[in-house]
Amino acid sequence: MNPLSDRINNLSTSQTLAMAALARELKAQGKDIISLSLGEPDFNTPDFIKEAAKKAIDENYSTYSPVDGYLELKEAICRKFKRDNNLDYKPGNIVVSTGAKQSLFNIAQVMINEGDEVILPAPYWVSNYEIIRMAGGIPVEVPTSVDSDFKITPEQLEKAITPKTKMIWYSSPCNPSGSVYNREELTALSKVLENHPQIYVVSDEIYEHINFSGTFCSIASIPGMFDRTITVNGVAKAFAMTGWRIGYIGVPEIIAKACTKMQGQVTSGANSIAQRATITAVDADPSVLKDMVKAFHSRRDLVVGLIRQIPGLKLNVPEGAFYVFPDVSSFFGKTLKGTKINNADDFSMYLLSEANVATVTGDAFGNPDCIRISYATSEELLTEAMKRIKDALA
Repeated sequence: MNPLSDRINNLSTSQTLAMAALARELKAQGKDIISLSLGEPDFNTPDFIKEAAKKAIDENYSTYSPVDGYLELKEAICRKFKRDNNLDYKPGNIVVSTGAKQSLFNIAQVMINEGDEVILPAPYWVSNYEIIRMAGGIPVEVPTSVDSDFKITPEQLEKAITPKTKMIWYSSPCNPSGSVYNREELTALSKVLENHPQIYVVSDEIYEHINFSGTFCSIASIPGMFDRTITVNGVAKAFAMTGWRIGYIGVPEIIAKACTKMQGQVTSGANSIAQRATITAVDADPSVLKDMVKAFHSRRDLVVGLIRQIPGLKLNVPEGAFYVFPDVSSFFGKTLKGTKINNADDFSMYLLSEANVATVTGDAFGNPDCIRISYATSEELLTEAMKRIKDALA
């Protein structure tokens, strides 16, 4: 007899975490695995942020924090939004959570009713689909491909909207494709939404600073979009603070209050020491990140160049984040060294067993023709991994 709820039985496991766990297991067995599966910078948290955390410990920030975050942190986040995105939020519009993932979960729980439709341009971040479903929502996938740079068009958006559409969720720079929507593209999508004032937008901007395009646009900064956009961000990726677990949102006050109410019953306030350190992080000029961004840019160029030498893989040039998302569908139906490749799942598992390289199937992100490769590791390991993949596919 299964004592578990239907809710958990129907919930998919995060495939990025599952692949990372499998890679760790194989490593523990002595296999020389190169893991390109996790979305985590391989840099250390900057020293000035660590010092702020040590100071917070010495100053005894060891009691419960306010549910929606320290006022000083919310003020710092408002300054960041103004400086980087030209968005005028007040502290009452900000909610700090235990990572951007909790921010997204809160949003789904307070805004989605049973049967509400949420448009998801595919590929989408792996957890979005299940977070929406857990809230009773219906994810409506809008497919894109390597040929469209993995971006949806205004025509596709218009076609996906029905009387049940409540929201659209997207990320830019995108995890898993690395694509970045520019101001013109977001303005064109906003024009479609002008005719549907009931639809809210969730804009996941966690990779904002890992961006090689030279510009970044928050959709909330486009005229008419501010009051219907939920801007999600955090410090995990840009400041290499994945384990510190701090995310935040900028939203209309009615939604902020609802998220605070929800969070008050689930986790309460985020980690006090991490919050104090985050004040220092978001107040820092983004130029402090230039060396890390430069390293990611160089790795992207390296990986794109090496993948283009592998026959059968099709690739765009991603403008941000630290992923490439090659189309591997030319291998479907083929047999490689005795293994039949039916889909991206098979392809990804073949690379793990044959090349000892861990990637993630594109199926997890709503694109069954692709795999995600993270280049958040050294150029030496990336070069070796691409050589192994090329040999395994030869």
